[in-house]
Order: sequence, then structure tokens, then C-alpha cells
Amino acid sequence: KIVIVPEPEEALRLREEGLGEVCVGEVNGVRPEGFDFGNSPYELTQANLEDETVILSTRAGTVGVAAAGGAEVIYAGAFVTAGATARAILQEGPAEVTIVAMGWNARVRTDEDEQCAMYLRNLLEGRRPDPDAVRRLVLASGEVAKFRDPAQPHFHPEDVEIALDIDRYDFAIRVVREGDFLVARRHG
Repeated sequence: KIVIVPEPEEALRLREEGLGEVCVGEVNGVRPEGFDFGNSPYELTQANLEDETVILSTRAGTVGVAAAGGAEVIYAGAFVTAGATARAILQEGPAEVTIVAMGWNARVRTDEDEQCAMYLRNLLEGRRPDPDAVRRLVLASGEVAKFRDPAQPHFHPEDVEIALDIDRYDFAIRVVREGDFLVARRHG
């Protein structure tokens, strides 16, 4: 399970209180002091977190999820779970779906988040977007350069390929309120 909090200080406090074992996240792309891992998919593939409760705090995704905390249903979207997320949403049959591309620090639009939002929208509307074309669009974007910049080692080059492995996982990530917390779990 993943406990989602918007602020790094809250993540550290929850770990100290025993509500989770591992803090994962970023502020401006960098792992906050005291955190076990940054927000790198590659870095997390090197860890065994199977039986751990993870406390996640990022400057975009978790802030967005917390802001949407009053929604009836919340799914955390990503290319790696796009197909499963669309199927889960369609199975629920909501009258309205809002897709929010969080971008950089929830303030600056980014191509990969915009493309992911459009990819999900197309799936929800019954179209089959071309994953290779979407990958090419994202790879041509300005954001990818930071993953190849030796001056920014916190951005692992492997993260790009992992993040663009469209439909890598056949499950969605549903976020539910459990007491005072928003918790993300595998769905489907």
C-alpha cells in the first residue's frame, strides 16, 4: 500500500509514527533529506518494497491527488498503467471524468503529462492511440534532456524508458480514503 501525502515533512512524521516504513518522493526532482528513495522508477526497481507500506510525497502527483481528495473516485494515471486505468474507469461508468495532467511541480505543463492525459482520453473515448507515436512525441520533448544531463544525476536515464513502457502493468492504481489518509492500491 502507498500512503499519499502532499508534504515531505508529513511523510517523515508518518514514518516516525510507524504508519509506514519507507518514504519515497521528490522536491524539484530531488529526493528530500531523510527519504529512503527519490521518485525514480529505476531506483525503485532496485529495491524490494513488496511487504512495506510506502509513504509517497511528490511536488505534482501527490499534491494533485490530495487536491482531488473530495472526488468520488480517483485513479493515479501513468503510461505504464494507462490501458488498465481506462478499463477500470469505463467499468465504473461515471457520468463525468476529469483528467488532470500535473506537469512539473503542478505549475508548468510538460509534454509527457499532456500526452499521457490525451492517451487516456483517447482510450476512454474508444480510440486506440499508437503507443510508438506517443513515445516519439515524448522523447522529442524538452523534459527528456534532463535525464541525459550528468549535472542532474537524480534523473536516471533509465527512468525515461520505464515511464514510456506503455501498458507495462495490467492493473490500475486506485486511490481511496482510509481514515485520515489517501491510500493508493492495485486495482484489477
